Amino acid sequence: MSRRIAPVLAERSDDPRRAINLTVNGEAVTRDVSTRLLLSDFLRHDLRLTGTHVGCEHGVCGCCTVLIDGHSARSCLTLAVQADGSAIRTIESVAADDGTLHPVQRAFKECHALQCGFCTPGFVMSIVSHFEEAGTLDLSEDGVREMLSGNLCRCTGYQNIVAAVRRAAELMGRGGKG
Repeated sequence: MSRRIAPVLAERSDDPRRAINLTVNGEAVTRDVSTRLLLSDFLRHDLRLTGTHVGCEHGVCGCCTVLIDGHSARSCLTLAVQADGSAIRTIESVAADDGTLHPVQRAFKECHALQCGFCTPGFVMSIVSHFEEAGTLDLSEDGVREMLSGNLCRCTGYQNIVAAVRRAAELMGRGGKG
């Protein structure tokens, strides 16, 4: 007998439940969820959007970064019910429908800014958030490293990630000081 874990846990839970309505990657979603369900678990298990990775589960590593109403946020620190009424974007929304990479993804590829790739979705979402905000980007070494400071990578020395941010800025026509 092969039952998935999530439904079994949901069936046994006495947690209060609440209906949530949100938009995920442009699609309206309505679900009845436990009031204790983390947004990261909702995205990964209920919606099967497994590009959002869960690393530390304490909001330190940034692997679970998604955009909530256009701003980067840790999905492992956000309850699904807190996202009620919000627009959520995950890494699955970044590339074009035809598979064309977003300029940030393209820059990561061109600059060899990833190794194991576990942290990459969080970095990409955080960088996309910065690039979509109005204002001048600080593309100096310190400015880019500050931009990346909410995400951890255990494999790279960050040098190629810094280069990828600058390359993405070029690709997107987002010059800045630096």
